[in-house]
Amino acid sequence: MYAFVRPTTGQSWWYLLPTVSTAAMSAALAAFAADEGIDALHRAVLVFDGAGWHTSGKLAVPAGIDFVFLPPASPELQPVKRVWTLVDEPVANRTFADVDEVEDTLVTRCQTLRAARRTIKAHTHCHWRARERRRRMFQ
Repeated sequence: MYAFVRPTTGQSWWYLLPTVSTAAMSAALAAFAADEGIDALHRAVLVFDGAGWHTSGKLAVPAGIDFVFLPPASPELQPVKRVWTLVDEPVANRTFADVDEVEDTLVTRCQTLRAARRTIKAHTHCHWRARERRRRMFQ
């Protein structure tokens, strides 16, 4: 499961892949950039920890995506870490007939969470984080 969240709005984006790897992370970043219209002129900054698939020299990073890496052993600073408990709720302490049933359950959960911006915002936005700057439009 790959997730990207915008703590100030609760907007979230989810990508379910069968593995965690540099190749899968590259695919998730590419899909995220395409879905959100991120390019050299429309940029995004993502906060990452030091996981190997985040820091690999083989990671394909789309134009317009920049990273800010957290200090080691600081998961409390990673906004998306707090949403994993929400993702786990429908699968915890359950048995499934097969992997397809697990996948269906997770896809449904991610669709629900994507629509639940207040819930995502409540789990990811902290008062001590810097405020997002909004562009002013001049005429």
